[in-house]
Amino acid sequence: MTDTLTTLPPGTREHLLSPVTQAALRVQNAITTGARDYLGAHGFQELMPPLIGPVTDPGIRGSKQVDVDFYGHRYKLMTSVILYKQASLLAFDKIFYVAPNVRLEPLETADTGRHLAEFTQIDVEVRDASREDVLELLQGLVRHIVTHVLRERRADLDLLGRDPAAFEALLREDFERMTHRAAVAQLRGLAHGQSADAEIDWAGEKLISEQTDRPFYIVDYPKGSRGFTDGESAAEPGILRNFDLIAPAGFGEVASGGERTHEYRRLIERMRETGENPAKYAWYLDLARDGLPASAGFGLGLERLTRYLCGLDFVWQANAYPKLPGIASP
Repeated sequence: MTDTLTTLPPGTREHLLSPVTQAALRVQNAITTGARDYLGAHGFQELMPPLIGPVTDPGIRGSKQVDVDFYGHRYKLMTSVILYKQASLLAFDKIFYVAPNVRLEPLETADTGRHLAEFTQIDVEVRDASREDVLELLQGLVRHIVTHVLRERRADLDLLGRDPAAFEALLREDFERMTHRAAVAQLRGLAHGQSADAEIDWAGEKLISEQTDRPFYIVDYPKGSRGFTDGESAAEPGILRNFDLIAPAGFGEVASGGERTHEYRRLIERMRETGENPAKYAWYLDLARDGLPASAGFGLGLERLTRYLCGLDFVWQANAYPKLPGIASP
């Protein structure tokens, strides 16, 4: 692990004046432009994301939520807009947000190089879609973004020392799909003691991503490893119809998604299975009782994708005002 002192961002002035920061943020701007172009051309409606709500997505991998006082009511800052994405499909069949998220990540993630307490996701949801539909959509989206960045921001990639050849396999070959079970077996073969019942841990995620030259999917996580919104397979009970997109060369996970639990009774069951109190989710369950559409979608981490495309050491280099877990910052 890198010395913590070298992983911390400098002061605001030094950070904003850095040519690396400026180049990364120009690339990031091209990423959002490319994403909007691609999604708009495929019939998606962009919506403005909510920043607070009575509840937020609980499936946030060991992080904590932030409470705010909303006129005497205890609301949450958004850790993920997934519940609102499902609700928004009552209005539109295909939607996306460029959505800020706040998660109080565990302190030990401060020096992983890939965690921020405040970050942005390109959040996408499609009515009546399967997981396979959105796997294809995400592959097409990432390829379009990379092509757009290579065309529009080549000078910035050169400044950052990022060789465009790193993306040849991404643009040429389909993203492999690997089951969680196969990922566990591969990691154990690499002498990494990965649990078969849990998400791939941080070290394992980095290790498995170092074994390939293009992004790939890990699919079929076991039930119990993710929150109640991840849909369970009807054909394979105990297996979730979800996925992670893993960037190569050690950059790790950049997107997560899958099919959603949407039926009222099943939501109640899944909430209880994951230790959630259904009473907390009254507004959401009221919608589900009257009918939420079946859907699938994903959240693509903007800073993590920027880090990968730019070849950066740390995700904070892809954020103008980075906030690392446990470290006070502007």
